[in-house]
Amino acid sequence: MPSPHRSGVLLVNLGTPDAPDVPSVRRYLREFLSDPKVIDINPVARFFLLEGAILPFRPARSAAAYQKVWLSQGSPLRVHAEALGAAVREALGPEVPVELGMQYGNPSIAWGMKALQGRGVDRVLAAPLFPQFATSSTGSSLEKVFRAASAMWAMPSVATLPPFYDRPEFLDAFAEIARPVLEPFAADHVLFSFHGLPERHLRKADVSGNHCFASEGCCDAVGPENRACYRAQCFATARGLASRLGLAKAQYSVSFQSRLGRTPWIKPFTDLVLPELAKKGVRRVAVMCPSFVADCLETLEEIGLRARADFKAAGGEELVLVPSLNANGGWVRGLVAMLREQLRAWDPSSPG
Repeated sequence: MPSPHRSGVLLVNLGTPDAPDVPSVRRYLREFLSDPKVIDINPVARFFLLEGAILPFRPARSAAAYQKVWLSQGSPLRVHAEALGAAVREALGPEVPVELGMQYGNPSIAWGMKALQGRGVDRVLAAPLFPQFATSSTGSSLEKVFRAASAMWAMPSVATLPPFYDRPEFLDAFAEIARPVLEPFAADHVLFSFHGLPERHLRKADVSGNHCFASEGCCDAVGPENRACYRAQCFATARGLASRLGLAKAQYSVSFQSRLGRTPWIKPFTDLVLPELAKKGVRRVAVMCPSFVADCLETLEEIGLRARADFKAAGGEELVLVPSLNANGGWVRGLVAMLREQLRAWDPSSPG
């Protein structure tokens, strides 16, 4: 007997401004930084921080940065996300509708949920495209998914794709992209640069209550006591990629980028590590950003342009940015495999 249910997939990414101009960037930053899971401080303090210290100045700087990497089709993140969605949609076939939802900006998560329901979906597999878990990304996006679902009178069932920081499908796809870049470039050093987080976010996610930053090697492995630790998952991703790329421990390192504000953030910082490498005599650096599955402002401008210029100014010879997964065929196959696994575990009759 055919199932009365229909499953669909919502691919979720962070989001992007609608245009590389100051008003659009301001709207985007206001939505993004108003999220209490992103800036987790007293609401009144957050309001004055945003309106008094961030929004009067940052939108102009960010708009100028976006203009350097904006594509003729639009924001790089949205262009790559839509290409990935189209490829996943084709791979899963017409029986499993696929929509894209952005945590901030357009198309929104609520729009994606309504679009799926309009196509007869009553079981939504939400797939946050964040390899490593963080409450400010994965957690916040899933909160929006469940909020959108609960607002529907015919509320769909919702399942989620777990973080995939150590999944072979993810690591193999990234290594496949990196090899053709690394081999001819002959890097002296490979830097795995992940998005940064305030240290307090890690402490809040410490399920044991006493593991986070308790020792120098607290992130050297992922176990029951730190299973939700973003930093530990980043190190696991780096080890998995280094192994696939044949990198010895001395040939690579891990750093964190994009910090905001004066509170302590997880270290070491990418913008400090790169000049230090140059001063130590490292001439050629390749940078991989494995917390991003699509090239965006943080990869293309922050690393590909700004960090490259800073590294060369400090005495380095060259820095190359390894492209992200985007809609690469290996990543499409890997993501589809993980989605099918979740669909079948949820509903064995699913055509996915």
